Amino acid sequence: MENNEKKLNKDSKIAVLCGGMSAEREVSLRSGKNVFRALEELGYKNAKMIDVDKNIAKKLDEEEIEFAINVLHGRYGEDGCIQGLLEIMGIKYTGCDVKSSAICMDKQTTKSVLKASNIPLIPSMCISSKDELTKVMSELKFPLMVKPTKEGSSIGMSKADNEKELIEAFELAKKSDKNILIEEYYQGKSCTVGVLQKEENGKITTFATPILGFETKTQWYDYEAKYTEGLTKFILPADFNEEMTKKIQEIAVKSFIACECSGLARVDFLVYNNIPYVLEINTNPGMTDLSDLPAQAKEMGLEYNNLVETILKTAEF
Repeated sequence: MENNEKKLNKDSKIAVLCGGMSAEREVSLRSGKNVFRALEELGYKNAKMIDVDKNIAKKLDEEEIEFAINVLHGRYGEDGCIQGLLEIMGIKYTGCDVKSSAICMDKQTTKSVLKASNIPLIPSMCISSKDELTKVMSELKFPLMVKPTKEGSSIGMSKADNEKELIEAFELAKKSDKNILIEEYYQGKSCTVGVLQKEENGKITTFATPILGFETKTQWYDYEAKYTEGLTKFILPADFNEEMTKKIQEIAVKSFIACECSGLARVDFLVYNNIPYVLEINTNPGMTDLSDLPAQAKEMGLEYNNLVETILKTAEF
């Protein structure tokens, strides 16, 4: 049977999907502009930056898009929704598929999958009503981190040192999601590891980037620290010894595989008492000037444009 599948080349019609309808829209637009500029500089003549809205299927059809670089952050972009649409339309896309995107977008589901693979996890509970806070306080120790299960960029997240603050934190998180993850707060070293894939001689290899550690001027790595210049100090590579570095990178790749990720992801850690705990997996890491993955890639000799092309080629896997 004749193979009519189009191969990626410099004339391919490529959409940079960004913006979207989530709380992370502005960050996604910044990522999208950078990725689009990189594609232009790399010589991809028919790349288009497309702001995703309710008419996205019509836009993709009118532009006869063949490949999509998914730079959407948050809901509809990282949760499997856009991935399902692209599959229905027969458009090849970068990053995780419907299943792994849905798993990683939900912090509690991610923890359940990782637990089955014996990945170190901080004690936590997932609740949906204020009545369950009594159980939380009987089973977990203050201080606590309170997070919406399906938001990124630390949106709706806060720390609680006592019952009053826990109730306030729960109500804040509830504005973003119906299910809330409550996790013990450990005062450790925060770091993150990119995981990428590439194809060589017909074989796909999965590898970790250098570890990026960070010190913030805020109490934790919140939205303000992530996207405001000068509030976070990157430590790259992170100041772990060789043994711990290898261990963190191995757990990052193991987590990536356990959640059936593909193409790229970023695994966030908290290292406490020499144990690297996985916090979450981001399936569409930021690609802004201040984002972690581009900095990590550069440390291993992969400049921004080369990183974009590495990610683009995963659409053919």
